[in-house]
Amino acid sequence: MVRKNRKKIRKRLTAVIAVIFVLAAAVFLLIGERAEEEPSAVVREALVTSNTYTQIIDISGYVEPYDSQTLRFRSTGAVTGVFVEEGDHVAKGQRLASIDDTQQLAALQEIRDQIEEAELSGSERDLRLLRLKETNAENSLEYTNIVAPFDGEVASVDVDEGDFFEGGDEVITVVDRSRLKAVVEIDEIDMQYVTEGQEAELVFESCPEETVQAFVSYIPMLGRYTDQGIGVVDVELLIEDPPAAIMPGFTFEGTMAAESEVSMLLIPQNAITRGRGGSETVDVKRPDGSTETVSIRTKYLGEGLSELLSGDVKEGDVLVVRSAGRSMMMDAPPSPPGGRR
Repeated sequence: MVRKNRKKIRKRLTAVIAVIFVLAAAVFLLIGERAEEEPSAVVREALVTSNTYTQIIDISGYVEPYDSQTLRFRSTGAVTGVFVEEGDHVAKGQRLASIDDTQQLAALQEIRDQIEEAELSGSERDLRLLRLKETNAENSLEYTNIVAPFDGEVASVDVDEGDFFEGGDEVITVVDRSRLKAVVEIDEIDMQYVTEGQEAELVFESCPEETVQAFVSYIPMLGRYTDQGIGVVDVELLIEDPPAAIMPGFTFEGTMAAESEVSMLLIPQNAITRGRGGSETVDVKRPDGSTETVSIRTKYLGEGLSELLSGDVKEGDVLVVRSAGRSMMMDAPPSPPGGRR
């Protein structure tokens, strides 16, 4: 069954593309046609034009808790208390479990007794050293307790009173599900339209009738190179108040729109000549009637149109469009618009 919100997203994408193609159809008129030496060859000319639109970026992924930590005992001994169960809500700093602290308490008390003696004798040197030892003993005592690092929920408890644990053993996991985050992959071309704070609209299978709002919360300093040879950036999204129907691990599809309108140059796909290694060129007709071959880089939009990404081509330039025969004329009815990358 087609979901209502996905219909809205697709309709909007189709509308954006349709506007581009309607404008392009009005501008890419045949401004000249002549036969070359071979009767079957057709040479046409088309204008390069610009169009202003709202850039829509398709995204997908899955959500995770805003924060998640697996907690460990930092000392060795028998467990003397477990104070939470799975599903409990906890506050930052709340004690969750404890280990036998007899040895740590004894060591701390011994040092404090020595501090009292040093204070009576007036030895500043001894006092400084003992104060450092006291701090170390207090830390050792603190390590016998596991406390919540943030407000959240207990996701798992793998400890019982009476168990014996080594320092570093994982025992309790706490998660913060009051907010959810997701990492989405944005390619190097689309990253120019992405900024921190930018809004995104997400649709989940668990609540298909609702569009969930998110925003870009973090853009890393470094991108990465995929196996397909594409540069991408792993951008983090944040959902501040997620619906109860959404749980960590659920997947979504969605869109991000550029905050401002974007201008682009449109070139007919059949005016582009492709060579080895993916090189692209167009033949630009100059005012004196000569033709110059110009190297370019484009992004295909569908329906026989491409967006110019780089190259010495400007709005109003005339491109020479060569085709193999009259069957390639542009008066054929267009097919339904395709999706943009």
